[in-house]
Formats: sequence, C-alpha cells, structure tokens
Amino acid sequence: MRRLLLVTAAASLAAIGVASPQDATMSFFVTSVGSGKGADLGGLAGADAHCASLAEAAGVAGKTWRAYLSTSDTDARDRIGKGPWFNAKGVKIADDVASLHSDANAITKQTALNEKGEEVNGRGDKPNRHDVLTGSKPDGTKIADQTCGDWTLSGAEGAAMTGHHDRTGLDDSAAAKSWNSSHASRGGCSQEALRSTGGDGLFYCFAVN
Repeated sequence: MRRLLLVTAAASLAAIGVASPQDATMSFFVTSVGSGKGADLGGLAGADAHCASLAEAAGVAGKTWRAYLSTSDTDARDRIGKGPWFNAKGVKIADDVASLHSDANAITKQTALNEKGEEVNGRGDKPNRHDVLTGSKPDGTKIADQTCGDWTLSGAEGAAMTGHHDRTGLDDSAAAKSWNSSHASRGGCSQEALRSTGGDGLFYCFAVN
C-alpha cells in the first residue's frame, strides 16, 4: 500500500512538472531606431536583421526575431511565431496570434517599449514617433500597395500603412487607436515623409521562439 502511494505521488509530481513556466524574457519590442532611410528597410530580410541586432545589443541572445511587416505576398501575422510575447520588463503583450489581433492584447504606450525597456514617444511628445510601420490590416494581413515597395522605397513614391503604438490619434475612432493599422504615410516613404505624420521609421519586432 505504501509503495502504491509513493508511486502515485511520483506520477502526480511528474504530471505537474510537464507545465514549465513561461519564458518571460523579452520577445517583443518597438525598435529604438529605424534604418535611417525611411521605409527602406532592406526588405524583410533587412528588417529581421535589424531586430536581431538591436536585441543582441540589448543583451537578449538565442532568439530568432521577425519584423511585424506585411509585403505583397506575406502577412505580418504569419511571420511572428505562436506566442506568448513579453516586453523588456516581462509584461505579457499577448498569449497568441489571435489575442494579439483582438482587444485582449496589452499594447499601450507604457508596454510597447523599445529593446532597452524605454517608452517610445507618442502623441503629445516631441517629437511624436507613434507611427509604427506595418503594411497591415487590423487582422495582420497585407494591404496592397501600402508596404513602400515591400520595404525598399525611401523617396516620394509609395506609401506605408502604420499603426499607433500609443493607441492614440486625432479622434476616438478604431483606426486612431489601432496598434497596427491606423493610417498610411503621406508624401511617400522617405524619412521626412514618415516624420511629417508622427513617425520615424520604427517597427515592431517579435521573437518566434
């Protein structure tokens, strides 16, 4: 009888051990700087490399990073893994792709931190940098002709859909409060054009593992 109880207890402990704690190290951030060339990020490969470089400089190694960007043949939502994702201070942003693209996500100005754990300027700050490049609809799928030539343009041509990381705009509309699909850039894809509407060529980075 005693042996049976010991075996049962051991089995129970083993079952509990299956549920390992979540890795709360940084797996989401807003880039502290862009490419410096407006929406020309060197395509998706260049944007991904930028994410990885910033994360490594911040001391986060061993993760595979993807930029939250759509292109003419790619949806941003399909690039970022399954979640969950945490910011630099261990705050959970979302459990999975579905919750990220719903009202259940925790993206705010206070949580959409850069890789250094710093808040990014939003509406009311100088300069305002809340326009984050996405090229995406609210559900994370691509928007035709709003990806600045699949993130290779930096002149007066083209446009990029942006979201507001601070969830604040000119009014209380859903678009103004959208983190990933608020409005398109105006005047092209240059650094100057992005800054004219409250951006700086920043984008979201997610760890896929």
